[in-house]
Amino acid sequence: MENIAQILVVIVTLMLTGLGVVSMFAPKKMLANFAVEPQGTKGLNTIRSVMGGLFLGCVAILVNGLLTGQTLGFLAVVIILAAVAIGRVVGLLADGFDKEVIPPLVVELVIIGLLLLGFFNIGAS
Repeated sequence: MENIAQILVVIVTLMLTGLGVVSMFAPKKMLANFAVEPQGTKGLNTIRSVMGGLFLGCVAILVNGLLTGQTLGFLAVVIILAAVAIGRVVGLLADGFDKEVIPPLVVELVIIGLLLLGFFNIGAS
């Protein structure tokens, strides 16, 4: 089970790496994904720093856990993604239902589940 958990966490890590790299180094390509329209240089800087930085920070935590077997950091990423998912639910309740919000919410919940699987099955936490 440990090998399967490692593979799944590696897949999650690669996904977050892709999102982070594109957000940081090609933020205009992420505008449709995030459904945002930045206002000038300041807006692009925000996408690079907040979105790109948070994704890549999560990647660093996951890579550390995969390399060392110390998976406690996986929980930090779970908390971050859970906060994002909660924000989506709050948005659905406060702003109204939009079916386009459901797929990323499901992805976030699946990633949370996979990281919890990794936390409980990889190395010593």
